[in-house]
Amino acid sequence: MTFRLLVVPGVVIDRWRDTWAQRRPETPLELVPVEAAEAQERLAETGHAALLRLPVDKGRNHAIPLYTEQSVVLAHRDHALHAADELTLAELYELGEPLLHPLDDVLAWASPPPDRGVERPETTAAAVEWVAAEAGLLVVPQSLARLYHRRDVKYKPVTDAPDSSVALAWPIDGHSELVEEMIGIVRGRTVNSSRGQAPAAKAPAAKAPKKGPAGRAASSPARRPR
Repeated sequence: MTFRLLVVPGVVIDRWRDTWAQRRPETPLELVPVEAAEAQERLAETGHAALLRLPVDKGRNHAIPLYTEQSVVLAHRDHALHAADELTLAELYELGEPLLHPLDDVLAWASPPPDRGVERPETTAAAVEWVAAEAGLLVVPQSLARLYHRRDVKYKPVTDAPDSSVALAWPIDGHSELVEEMIGIVRGRTVNSSRGQAPAAKAPAAKAPKKGPAGRAASSPARRPR
């Protein structure tokens, strides 16, 4: 049997994949790349579990949050904003430049960023191309900035931008021993943890005292009074 794990862009799973191979050598781990917007639908159709971005549909899936990412702004490497160590959204808006908002954006904006009349790119990858062409700025989770790295684009942290959380999810009716194994791996549970341990061996029972000829427990000879 193969265990299928769906993985959205930006999630790095090398360590978890290696741990799975050590603990479940008899069960190959099939990694299935999937776009963030399609992850839950694909999970219901073809996956056993998924590493995706929150939120999830709680009526369909269970999820365990794993970590939350810092959001960053991408700009052409020669842009003046790189003089700052970090920025706020207000400072980005004051620049008066388009803040690109791709159709596959994974950030939960309270209100869409001002587009300054620029159309929305189809994908984050396309939006990075626009940034390289100096057609605007782009706010994304840091892992996506690394995934779509270019020499002509750099990024800086944005302290108050929406963040993005990654979680392990699986269908409500799809919990299994293999899913439990993956939960343990992503949570850092060791093979000797309480869930994985064999029951502790019982201490050997105390030996019964030897009995004498009359059936009484043997004891040391009584001392005779002097």
